[in-house]
Amino acid sequence: MPHADPHAPDFLRHHRPFVLYWLARVLFSGGNQIKDVAVGWQVYSLTGSALDLGLVGLIQFLPRLLLTAVAGDMADRHDRRKLAVAAQLLQTLGLATLAIASAGGFISRELIFAIVLVLGLAQTFQMPANAALLPALVPLVALPRALALSASAMQAATIVAPALGGLLYAFGAPLVYSLTTALLACSTLCLMRLPDVHVPRTLQGSAWERFVEGIRFIRQRRIIFGAISLDLFAVLFGGATALLPIIASELLQAGPWALGLLRSGPAIGALAMALWLAHHPLRRSVGRILYASVAAYGLSVIAFGLSTNLWLSVFFLALGGATDMVSMVIRQSLVQLQTPDDMRGRVSAVNSIFIGASNQLGEFESGLTAAWFGAVPSVLLGGAATLVVVGLWTRLFPQLMQADTLHDAPDTARN
Repeated sequence: MPHADPHAPDFLRHHRPFVLYWLARVLFSGGNQIKDVAVGWQVYSLTGSALDLGLVGLIQFLPRLLLTAVAGDMADRHDRRKLAVAAQLLQTLGLATLAIASAGGFISRELIFAIVLVLGLAQTFQMPANAALLPALVPLVALPRALALSASAMQAATIVAPALGGLLYAFGAPLVYSLTTALLACSTLCLMRLPDVHVPRTLQGSAWERFVEGIRFIRQRRIIFGAISLDLFAVLFGGATALLPIIASELLQAGPWALGLLRSGPAIGALAMALWLAHHPLRRSVGRILYASVAAYGLSVIAFGLSTNLWLSVFFLALGGATDMVSMVIRQSLVQLQTPDDMRGRVSAVNSIFIGASNQLGEFESGLTAAWFGAVPSVLLGGAATLVVVGLWTRLFPQLMQADTLHDAPDTARN
């Protein structure tokens, strides 16, 4: 465990392993966001189907649903750095294939879906390995601040990357996919330079039994369970990312550059909030702050659905990104601070299912409801459903509302 002074204001800036980890996150997130813009616009251009946009999210989620038990177990038994590197290399090859297929003129809906499936498979193994790796790179007392700075890496890239992807798409999909390939390759090189923090572990039972142990660990801690399930359903219903190509092209009457701006919107607010939380960590009333932030997220989604102005839409998306960042930092801090190291891979794997369900499965839900009712009604219904979830969770998880700090929350209450 590193021994840098966690109270020094510039310790993270001078902590080389964390800087490499942070840079890897910037590059990976930037490439991933550019890829999402290209895939979304290309699929909609090829098919004109809102349902197909939703299927992109569902296809990415399926490997996580089926293989998370194996991925979490591997993250606890094997070198997490090497596992993350292997997963990113596979994603780099998948993006290179999209670049070649687009340049060669043999790109198709089916090929995009196949590559998206491969990317989802790789991310299934990458997420628990990456999440469990961070606590080994910084002192645990500094983990909430490190999580905020790590999240700021993703959001900083997300501000620039989608807009850049939308602008570059005017020059063709091959250029966009080539850029994403290069960014992921550089991110992988940064991960390869991280120190070896692997601790050999001998775990009892089968992979499935160990995964169930991770589920039981979360289930028995009502505050952790309440926090991650609240985020799951809020983003599952309230997320409108899959519908942004439709909003940009039909409601706002704009091109891929507007799609890039819309995708950058949440990151603008999220980055501002992440930087604030990195310098002003949450100390008290974290449960009440969590519920308030998720409710504000739902309201921002409704406001976005009612907007017909591009810049106003970007503003409401930024507001949603800021409130979602508060939820993310609280949730991740609770999970990492209150989980033993030998279980972090499995617990992070379970958490990744919740994240994947809220993001990728949420995209499918958005596409499906948009196909039934239209894009704008789908967004409005999602925002309203988020507010309903907040109301229900205050009754189902009163322990979460009462949580005061991230470190000493009374999370051992059982059913």
